[in-house]
Amino acid sequence: MDLKSEIKRLARQSAEELINIRRHLHQHPELSFQEFQTAQYVAQKLKSYGLSPQEGIADTGLVVLIEGQNPTCRTVALRADMDALPIVEANDVPYKSQNTGVMHACGHDAHTASLLGSSLILSQLRPHFEGTIKLIFQPGEELLPGGASLMIQAGVLENSGNVPAPKSIIGQHVMPLLPVGKIGFREGLYMASTDELYVKVKGKGGHGAMPENCIDPVLITSHIIVALQQVVSRIASPKMPSVLSFGKVIANGATNVIPNEVYLEGTFRTYDETWRTQAHQKMKKIAEGIAEAMGGACEFDIQRGYPHLKNEPELTRRLRGFAEDYMGIDNVVDLDLWLAAEDFAYYSQQIDACFYRLGTRNEARGIVSGVHTPTFDIDEQALEIGAGLMSWLALQELQNNY
Repeated sequence: MDLKSEIKRLARQSAEELINIRRHLHQHPELSFQEFQTAQYVAQKLKSYGLSPQEGIADTGLVVLIEGQNPTCRTVALRADMDALPIVEANDVPYKSQNTGVMHACGHDAHTASLLGSSLILSQLRPHFEGTIKLIFQPGEELLPGGASLMIQAGVLENSGNVPAPKSIIGQHVMPLLPVGKIGFREGLYMASTDELYVKVKGKGGHGAMPENCIDPVLITSHIIVALQQVVSRIASPKMPSVLSFGKVIANGATNVIPNEVYLEGTFRTYDETWRTQAHQKMKKIAEGIAEAMGGACEFDIQRGYPHLKNEPELTRRLRGFAEDYMGIDNVVDLDLWLAAEDFAYYSQQIDACFYRLGTRNEARGIVSGVHTPTFDIDEQALEIGAGLMSWLALQELQNNY
């Protein structure tokens, strides 16, 4: 049997099913760690394919094993996320979200549908491969502490009975910058760590016409914001990409009122865990020192988020070659560093991992909006590609890396 041709045939055969699955999920989105109906739907689909999912992992996560011949010899994992975002959908489509204020605006409906497609394909190919493929459907990618961290704590990267722990894990994410039919890979560092910054600058408010009687937290805050940029412009190595941005500043005074305090929220992102910790210490020291020097005080709270995501080079190089074989070399492209964050990074800190991109853009049909926007959508041709490609990559990795 020509395995590649058979996978493509099965993916094509399941295309309508995958579109229906994706549209059902898109119509019924659920927020992070609230994916109860989604999890039930996924479990029901897996059972209809003759599989036996383990449910209730980290409350709403699922794992299913697809065992080939000699299932205890080796394991590869595939992962999809299931949660949606608190966004009001603006698309006028038949499958528009029915849950007001909640939307699959990051493509997790497509990720879940694709992995369900892979489960359907792989379940029909069990006589034709050796080893086990572990499918991980996780909750809460969009919200700290990240569903991946909870799934790992629950043991998804460990042995499952006699089935060994996965040696590698593969994740797929939609990319609206890539046309449908294109796939993107990057070896090594890919996505950044992410930390949330919550800062309160305290002073002494009063009349704007009598600043000598006040300790102006607005002025203190302005100095802090400017001074903190030296963390990325002067303290960080120029060889280490880092971003520090404040997107929320609240000073509830008035034209003639100096407030008692100012509130800030921001984000810090980078690609090295040692530098990340050092930067946290530098930021706190600078902010607190400036506030104290100007007569005020500063509370600088850092909520540590996801680590940086690294694609293991040898694994990624192999998978890229497999993808070129499946898709054609002209349809596989290089990706640049991306300072967004993904909780798939937790897996990449534990075992060999590869996180690649699935093109979903179709300019002719107006499908061009970015993720996390009210008009995000995908060209649903990507579902057949995604399901087939993940199946091919998993089987090739099982057969060629042991």
